[in-house]
Amino acid sequence: MSKPVCAIVGIGPGNGAAFARQFDREGYALALLSRSASYSAELAGDLQEARAYACDASDPASVKEAFSQVRNDLGEVDVLIYNAGSGSWKNAEEITPEEFELGWRINALGALVSSQQVIPSMKKKRAGSIIFIGATASLRGAAMTAGFASAKAAQRILAQSMAKQLGPQGIHVSVMIIDGRIRPPDKEPADDGEQLEPADIATLAHYLTTQPGSAWSFEVDVRPMREKW
Repeated sequence: MSKPVCAIVGIGPGNGAAFARQFDREGYALALLSRSASYSAELAGDLQEARAYACDASDPASVKEAFSQVRNDLGEVDVLIYNAGSGSWKNAEEITPEEFELGWRINALGALVSSQQVIPSMKKKRAGSIIFIGATASLRGAAMTAGFASAKAAQRILAQSMAKQLGPQGIHVSVMIIDGRIRPPDKEPADDGEQLEPADIATLAHYLTTQPGSAWSFEVDVRPMREKW
């Protein structure tokens, strides 16, 4: 029997790598999609069954091509984690139209196009999970997040629309709102409760894929115990 497939869009040494390792331990075949496949390829070599794919989340053609390769190599996707994210930390006067649009293309458009690549097969099986990795900025706009906050808000509302449409068809759509500082990969874990551990975020992501349909979570806040909120 072939392994279930988890596709992760947005791979880096922090959360992206943690998601990959978590789902690898759970017996999934991994498709690691990122703009540059160099780090993803190195990570894939440490996992049981994983492949790296170059994918520019802001470019629909690139996303479609990457997922076509995933289907050919690994099969249909059972879990999609959309972890790609980018922002310009400027206010409404400083941000350029190009910077504003790029944030939207990565956080919202890329999320939509990636989801469109996996929804048809999930509908046929009446099963599947799509997880968006969001941010507190989607709930409130600070002065210097004119671009990032609006893009993440668009992503969150997209996820909500999808959840209402696809839930009755067996597809669990959820969004994880990351609120707090994430421990950098080059820093040792500290037992001070002030930073989010990528491995613990990944554990929660996997849990979302195991929830029974009678008690699905849509939006989950993720914060360290000493976060000031």
